[in-house]
Amino acid sequence: MLNATGAVSADVAHPRWPFHRAWLVAAVTLLALVAAAAFRSTTGALFAPLEEEFGWSRTDLSVAVTVNLVVYGLVAPFAAVLMDRFPVRWVAVAALTLVAAGAGLTVLMSAVWQLVLLWGVLVGVGTGAMALVFGAVVANRWFSTNRGLVMGIFSAANACGQLAFLPLVVLVAERHGWRPAALSVAGFALLIVPLLLWPFASRPSDVGWRAWGERPADMATATVTATATATEPSVRRSLARETVAVLVEAGHHRAFWILFFTFWVCGWSTNGLIQTHFIPAAHDHGMPVTTASGLLALIGIFDVVGVILSGWLTDRVRPWILLVGYYTFRGLSLLFVHSLLGPEVSPPMWLFIVFYGLDWVATVPPTVALCREHFGLERSAVVFGWVFAAHMVGAGVGAFVAGAGRDASGSYLMAWVTAALLCFAAAASLFFLPRTPVDTDVADGLPASDGEVVPRP
Repeated sequence: MLNATGAVSADVAHPRWPFHRAWLVAAVTLLALVAAAAFRSTTGALFAPLEEEFGWSRTDLSVAVTVNLVVYGLVAPFAAVLMDRFPVRWVAVAALTLVAAGAGLTVLMSAVWQLVLLWGVLVGVGTGAMALVFGAVVANRWFSTNRGLVMGIFSAANACGQLAFLPLVVLVAERHGWRPAALSVAGFALLIVPLLLWPFASRPSDVGWRAWGERPADMATATVTATATATEPSVRRSLARETVAVLVEAGHHRAFWILFFTFWVCGWSTNGLIQTHFIPAAHDHGMPVTTASGLLALIGIFDVVGVILSGWLTDRVRPWILLVGYYTFRGLSLLFVHSLLGPEVSPPMWLFIVFYGLDWVATVPPTVALCREHFGLERSAVVFGWVFAAHMVGAGVGAFVAGAGRDASGSYLMAWVTAALLCFAAAASLFFLPRTPVDTDVADGLPASDGEVVPRP
């Protein structure tokens, strides 16, 4: 907001609040991301009661989860387009409303196709629109400094949703049935909606603030840039086309397909297998659902520690080397999990929970760094959006294969072994990743197929 002389007005530069509104916006964003993640992280806990009431097979339930994960992944790359064309708050309101509707309407369903529609499509679209791109938009607009810290907090939102809601959902489901459990998640999502009207705001300038750490001179430049962008609708109209164009262009390079494959495996072995099937698998071995859900919640705790530690290591170790280690040790752990499951929690199972939690999203920071190394700062976010889509598609395929395999054999053994072999393949594929110099700046170019950076036309 500029005054007649072109300077930033005082009310924008020095809002009279005891603290900066950006942190309130960040808190609401975190709650919204937690609400969006909550239902996805608790579906496995509802498998047993749905099987008992409706007689649906594990494959039927896995199909709904598969559709959810695939839709989530495919919607995510286009979420930024929605948030550019429409106010962020209204996109978030619509997304949380879809999540609440998908969760709440399950109490009325009576057929598998209704489960697929509600869990798969409605919740999938809602959570896809609330993917990490929502956090990235908020961090970029509201924070001029501390963006890395804020994005690290947002990245842990999925773990927070799992940690906060999984034990609660299981407890409510056991005492009162699965319907009140589903309604509790829907209710929490709806409780966040008023906060998106206030104190949340799409941009600092919309409410007379400037970004955290932003100087008046920076704000004046940003205001002029935003005004110029608003007068160029042709640029805005090309955003969806540009998103697809980046996919096509990146698809000509070996680095993209290696990152695409490794993150596909990451999704298969985490969201698809552990998040969806760990509780049902443990229940098959006689472990109470409450105990299994508590273990999965503990994975969420160590998940937060792991992603922060991995980010610290990514600044000090070549990212591809970290990924080789992550996928190799993840594969080794999956080879043993079948023998660790039982009616009670053994000491080796505690070791698996700690390790898997630390490793869960540890792959994210080095994968983001490799996208930046190989595709430049300007396009790395969009490239990572497509790589993230592969993660969720892999999760969907993994969830279905594990469920179908269990129905066919009566055991999850082949699901664990298959995921382990895929992790080993992912680790091996990284040795074929084109190498880039440590200090190469590829912000203005795209890589050739052998890893050499070439200018974009």
